[in-house]
Amino acid sequence: QVQLVEYGGGLVQPGGSLKLSCTASGTIFYIYTMNWYRQAPGNERELVATITSTGGTNYLDSVKGRFTISSRNDRKTVDLQMNSLKPEDTAVYYCNAVITPIAFDNINNYWGRGTLVTVSS
Repeated sequence: QVQLVEYGGGLVQPGGSLKLSCTASGTIFYIYTMNWYRQAPGNERELVATITSTGGTNYLDSVKGRFTISSRNDRKTVDLQMNSLKPEDTAVYYCNAVITPIAFDNINNYWGRGTLVTVSS
């Protein structure tokens, strides 16, 4: 089984910075992509950033230039560096991974429980 655990959320003032991390553990054969999503109360869950196995990255338009996604430990850990935070960035941030747990197994999506980021003065 695969587990994703996010950490690093908290309260930060507008303009501040915060770094989120997510670590995948368990039986993992191959990680295709790792992603960060977020969901604010009353809003749809949206994809914030993604990083592929080749290191390619994509970002939600509203966070471009402010957020940076990166991976380490053979992509088992993904980080999201968030700078110049705005109140509208307030949300529960979820780690998501697209993984084949074992050789020749299905490609599956896994989700962390989320970590709350609150941007407020």
